[in-house]
Amino acid sequence: MPNLELSVIVPVYNEEAGLPALFARLYPALDALGTSYEVVFINDGSKDRSAALLREQWEQRPETTRVVLLAANAGQHMAIMAGFEHCKGDIVVTLDADLQNPPEEIGKLVAKMREGYDCVGSIRMNRQDTAFRRWASKAMNGLRERITRIKMTDQGCMLRAYSRSIIEAINSCREVSTFIPALAYSFAQRPTEVEVAHEERHAGESKYSLYSLIRLNFDLMTGFSLVPLQWFSMAGIVISLLSALFVVALALRRIVVGPEAEGLFTLFGIAFFLIGITLFGVGLLGEYIGRIYPQVRHRPRYTIGAVLEKK
Repeated sequence: MPNLELSVIVPVYNEEAGLPALFARLYPALDALGTSYEVVFINDGSKDRSAALLREQWEQRPETTRVVLLAANAGQHMAIMAGFEHCKGDIVVTLDADLQNPPEEIGKLVAKMREGYDCVGSIRMNRQDTAFRRWASKAMNGLRERITRIKMTDQGCMLRAYSRSIIEAINSCREVSTFIPALAYSFAQRPTEVEVAHEERHAGESKYSLYSLIRLNFDLMTGFSLVPLQWFSMAGIVISLLSALFVVALALRRIVVGPEAEGLFTLFGIAFFLIGITLFGVGLLGEYIGRIYPQVRHRPRYTIGAVLEKK
């Protein structure tokens, strides 16, 4: 596929019910752009008929369709990384398969990229998510912006566009766990954002549980900043000083008042509080060490079972 302007990367995991609707809307939207394009689907170890549907779609439109079949589930971000390594376009757009981000909005991102930007994020307008999910997303956006230097209004939206230079920089990284929008932003020289529409999920259920979202945000915090460790170090210094002053005060009180047992439960409360702070610090340190452990084993981030493409 020479001289491709646009590649659209679509990770797929158990999306059998929604794929026909995605095909019906995605290709007409891309045809309307009047440019050369390819759609790269990555089947992330789906357990339903998603792989079979992707093969059928490739057989119908082999000129504009490529399918990467992963041998096992690697996670959304690793699936997108596999797509990055197989795409050929000068502009690369990532799109979820659930149709919450309408394919018709891809044109907005492409237009911005043609203006000279190298990374275009998106802001979901009138989000069709639960109130809790919107609140949690807003809270994590605020926390991330304070901890890292990465400024994204809506970090949870995967409808984004990247230049070829950004994709090559991302492909040069060998991180086992990462957060692609933040990684791309760290390489961008001229980023921007556009507002896009948001719809209800067409079919199926979200693949992100509450635990998965928490883990994803831990990856974001620990993968792009040392601020959590620095905060804990400073908190440890302050608590140590206060503890030392408290011990001195208790010693002076014992000298002046004499031995007493009335403050025993207060001491228990203070001890439990300090133990809790210590355990939190151990867990935080474990998050950083836990990122090192899979990295040094040098195991492949994903395994490709087959690639369907026109030779």
